Amino acid sequence: MTAYDAIVLAGGAAERLGGADKPGIRVGGRALLDRVLSACADASTTVVVGGRRPTARAVTWTYEAPRGGGPLAALDAGVRLTTAERVLVLSADLPFLGADTVGALLAAVEDGRREGALCVDQDGRDQPLVAVYGAEPLRRELALLATEHGGLSGLPLRLLTHELDLARVEGDPLASFDCDTWKDIASARARIREHGIVLDEWITAVKDELGIELDVDTDVLLDLARDAAHGVARPAAPLTTFLVGYAAAKAGQNRNGGGDGAVEAVAEAARKAAALARRWANENETQ
Repeated sequence: MTAYDAIVLAGGAAERLGGADKPGIRVGGRALLDRVLSACADASTTVVVGGRRPTARAVTWTYEAPRGGGPLAALDAGVRLTTAERVLVLSADLPFLGADTVGALLAAVEDGRREGALCVDQDGRDQPLVAVYGAEPLRRELALLATEHGGLSGLPLRLLTHELDLARVEGDPLASFDCDTWKDIASARARIREHGIVLDEWITAVKDELGIELDVDTDVLLDLARDAAHGVARPAAPLTTFLVGYAAAKAGQNRNGGGDGAVEAVAEAARKAAALARRWANENETQ
C-alpha cells in the first residue's frame, strides 16, 4: 500500500448536537474518533486537529489558527505536521469508515496522475473529508487561498477541491455516513447491531478495548463454543473459549512469534479443544 500520513479533523462546534463533544460520542462502545483512527491505523503519522483526549492509539495533536477557523484552517494546521507525499484527510464522525475505503482512495492516486482522490456518496456528492490528497498540491492550494482571501478562516472546502484534479471513488455506501445530529447517532447505533455485522463490530470493539491486534477467525471459535455447549454443557462454551485463549497466549510466548504465530496458536488450541468436545459427546452417544 502507498505510504501516507493522515489528518483527522476533530474540531467544530457540533451545533446540531447541542454542542456535545462529537468525537467522543460512542457508537458500538467506541468513540467516533477511535473508529476513524482504526480505519487509518497504518498511516505513518496521524495528526488530529482538535481538543486532546484519550485515544485508542498514539496520534499527534494540533489546533487550527484561529480556533474554530473551519476545515481549511484545520487542514493547514494538520498538513504542517505531515511529511508523506500522500495525505489522507478524514472527519472524526465517520462510524462506518473502513480500511477498504482508505485502500481504494490510495489506489486511485498510486500512479501519480491525479492530485488526489475523494469518496463519492450514494447520492453522487463529493466527500472532501473522506479523501486522499497529494501533499504538495494540498499545500500549494492552501497557500494560494490564504493569499487570495487574506487567510483561511471560515472558507468552505469547495474552494480547495475545485482547484485540484481529483479522482472520484465510489466506496462502501456507508463509508461517508457522518453523524451530524442525534438522529444520525441513533441510526448508526442501530445499524451496528444488525444481525449481519453485530458480531464483527463486537469483536473489533473488544480488541480495541484490550489493545489486541489479532485477526480472529470467529467461525472457528463459534464452532468450538457450539461443540462445547452441545457436547458437554452450555456453561462449557465460554469457559472453553477462555481456556483456548489462555493456551494460545502461552504458546505464543513460547514461540516468541508475531501476529501470525498468535493466530496459528489460537487455531491450534481451538482444534484440540473441539476434538476433545466431540470425543466427550461421542462417549454419551455410545452408552
